[in-house]
Amino acid sequence: MFVDFDNIEIGVRNTLNRNFDISAVLEAVKERGEIVTKVAYGDWKRSGDYGRAMGQHAIHLVQRNPTPGGDKNGADINLALDALEMAFTRDHINAFVIVGGDSDFITLVEKLKQYDKKVIVVGGRAFTSVILQKNCHEFIAYENLIRSVRKQSGRARTGGEVPPEKAVPLVLRALKILTDREVSPQIGLLKSTLLQLDSTFSEKDYGATTFRDFVEKLARKGVISLRHMDRSILVEPTDNGAPEPVEDSTPQPEEGTSAEAPPASAERMEEGVRLIRQAFEKAETPLRWPMYLRSAKQLIKSFDPNFDEADYGFRGLQDALRHVQKSGFLRLDRNRSGVLRILPGDALPEAHPASGAPVSGDTDEEAGEPPAEPDQATLPAETGESADGQTAVRKPARKTSRKKAATASAPRRTRSAKTTRTTKTRKPASEVAGEESGSDEIAD
Repeated sequence: MFVDFDNIEIGVRNTLNRNFDISAVLEAVKERGEIVTKVAYGDWKRSGDYGRAMGQHAIHLVQRNPTPGGDKNGADINLALDALEMAFTRDHINAFVIVGGDSDFITLVEKLKQYDKKVIVVGGRAFTSVILQKNCHEFIAYENLIRSVRKQSGRARTGGEVPPEKAVPLVLRALKILTDREVSPQIGLLKSTLLQLDSTFSEKDYGATTFRDFVEKLARKGVISLRHMDRSILVEPTDNGAPEPVEDSTPQPEEGTSAEAPPASAERMEEGVRLIRQAFEKAETPLRWPMYLRSAKQLIKSFDPNFDEADYGFRGLQDALRHVQKSGFLRLDRNRSGVLRILPGDALPEAHPASGAPVSGDTDEEAGEPPAEPDQATLPAETGESADGQTAVRKPARKTSRKKAATASAPRRTRSAKTTRTTKTRKPASEVAGEESGSDEIAD
């Protein structure tokens, strides 16, 4: 992560009348992956308390030495050189975050994309270059960050056991991230996501010996629900899991941040449900089922580019679709891999799937299994019409009939072979005649 401090600080102060909060940016970037390097460029001799705030987050500060002529692009050049050097020498780094809105960074963005690096830009919509916003892989608006700033764990730093409800905001946020990534919310993935958001998290602080014990405590509180699938356990949020515990555990916002907006009313949520229903009803192209969250998000965004589920009081897109499911318009289900999928409900008019698209059930291709070859039990029966006009069903011919026909003459060849072998061991005629005469005498 590379921060053009002078650019972002001036933009936030002039357009939003706020102090720049680096912690809000870090929390947003943590949701995208692990941050391995954090560098900020600026004139730290004149930055005041910002340098101390950067040091508290272990951000490496690079001093920009201003020249008498102004040196406007000094930080931009140093930032671009360091980013390219890291792209050449650190193959394990696959994403770069640029915090700033200067249009001069467009050349750096294009070069990083050529080297197969993901580029994320953080800046204000009002002061970030439009061409920079449209050409990066993801643009994070600073206005949205300060609107949703929240301390995640809410745990007291005192000794003793902490109630599990204090971790509800962090757990719900981790579940939302897994849902947005279309990843099965298994216990192991939930634990790694929690550590990604808060490296100090430990279930032992909440009186649990194991992480499974911790999630079972939250399940008994009604915050989450546990679902067994094969050998894994899936964790899902409940409808009544968030509001009260989250609001109780949220501390007062610090200076330079803003408190989260109050919960939306029922009318506002109903308005969001109607908008989602209209997006599905007025889709320009035939809908393909089953649909996944990413496709549903794109469908809603194409209908209303300004749609944001948080503006209607939903915790995320999955929460919004669950409210739509209550009316029978859509149906949410998980496939055998645990990935959430969207199916048409009974109230969805003209829910015609596209040709070749499955409506329900898991196909072999979706589960990653090759289709089985038909055997004799699955071969279709031939039908014909009998003399009385009725349809007669003829059983399919078995493949073993040819084998039987081929082996029909085998016993004859075997008997002739035995006869040939027995003729070689016959006794001389004189001996045979003597034996026959002896037998006649015995008979007499």
